[in-house]
Amino acid sequence: MQTPTPDLDRFDSAILTELATDGRLPVTELARRIGLSKSPTQARLKRLEEDGIITGYRALLDPIKMGLSHVAFVEVRLSDTREAALQAFNRAVLNVPEIEQCHMIAGGFDYLLKVRTADILTYRHVMAERLSTLPHVASTSTYVAMEAVKEGPL
Repeated sequence: MQTPTPDLDRFDSAILTELATDGRLPVTELARRIGLSKSPTQARLKRLEEDGIITGYRALLDPIKMGLSHVAFVEVRLSDTREAALQAFNRAVLNVPEIEQCHMIAGGFDYLLKVRTADILTYRHVMAERLSTLPHVASTSTYVAMEAVKEGPL
């Protein structure tokens, strides 16, 4: 089933662009920047939230300044790819805080994980004690990132 494409006009698009840059922008300033008055801007913002296009607001943290500079990408192959096994793996991944992203992949392996830790020793521990013990994991391959060329929100 294909997700319907939202019907966004230029004002909606402008709201999303402005909030993606600064999610703490006051509505009055947002309205001024997009060229509408406050009330229609608030109504559009509420609709974008209710429609699930805007899913929330949060602070963007600098992981390197937080001591989490080691990034590894992990290919995961499962021993079982029936729906129950996939769901078990998916649920378990949610409980591993070091997994920053998890994507099911169509290809030579089943999942691609982005794992962020303080250093290689911490990663080794996470791999041995958490990732390798996730449900139905048959094998993994790790690729350590040397530099992030582009990262960030939409």
